[in-house]
Amino acid sequence: MRIAVTGASGFVGGAVAEAAEERGWHVIRYGRRLLPGLSVWDLGSGALSSPPAVDAVVHAGAHVADWGLPQLFHRVNVLGTEAVAATFPRVRLVHISSSSVYPWWQPCVDRPEDPVAGRYLNAYSSSKALAEAAAARHGNALILRPHGVYGPGDRTLLPRLISNVRHGRLLSVGGPDVRHQLTSIGNLARAALAACTSEATGPVNVADHRPVALGQVLREVLDNTGRSGVELAFIPVRAAMTLAASLEAVAGVARRPPRLTRYAVSQLGFERTYSTRRLREELGVVPVPSSFASAGEWIRDLG
Repeated sequence: MRIAVTGASGFVGGAVAEAAEERGWHVIRYGRRLLPGLSVWDLGSGALSSPPAVDAVVHAGAHVADWGLPQLFHRVNVLGTEAVAATFPRVRLVHISSSSVYPWWQPCVDRPEDPVAGRYLNAYSSSKALAEAAAARHGNALILRPHGVYGPGDRTLLPRLISNVRHGRLLSVGGPDVRHQLTSIGNLARAALAACTSEATGPVNVADHRPVALGQVLREVLDNTGRSGVELAFIPVRAAMTLAASLEAVAGVARRPPRLTRYAVSQLGFERTYSTRRLREELGVVPVPSSFASAGEWIRDLG
């Protein structure tokens, strides 16, 4: 196989590129900065004029944040996806989306690949929904929807949660028994490569073997990063939503990101579990269970 990977300098794109090369595939890596082994492509600037011949393209390039200018999310995530689809119109397109396209205001309980929600709390989620629509217009696209991607190279999800430790206590939202079906980077990379050779189209949920309780996840990560003495505490969802709305209002005036957003509350505080039937039956990927045993090796020391 000869594939192109966008966002190859990032967490997901880099893992997909490495997994493909381990299989002996030829990989053309694209990133927005000039780095060794990368070809520069600013996705928001439009399609490539002279694209290489490839069998498939994995589109992992995106602007990921729960706060920011809508114009930036639209430029990178929506226009960028349109540019990738236009650059590679006749080859397999594997688009890395997000479970944030599902309704934020209710739990996801073994949710199948339903249509997108239609209304969102932030520009990131709405841009991912529009990007999915752009990918679907390609005609030969499979859309992967992971939730809570973690693993070696993660500098966002679990490191950000651990950075909230204050005075021997980690404060989160929701409750310790809220179930989440996270996605290890290994499971996501395997799904992306399987999608390159599959004939399936449309959206496919990607998640680990079974759900885990939020309190269990946080406890394991704390213990495996040398923070076994840290106490866990939780803010109820309703109170957290009120607090986040206030912080967002202040942030809008101060023009700096809030410490807590309603999007983050919705993603952590409600159950987020997903049907992986299509992943297993149509892509042939049997996801492995969630594991945080090696978290100490890939979560940097955040104090």
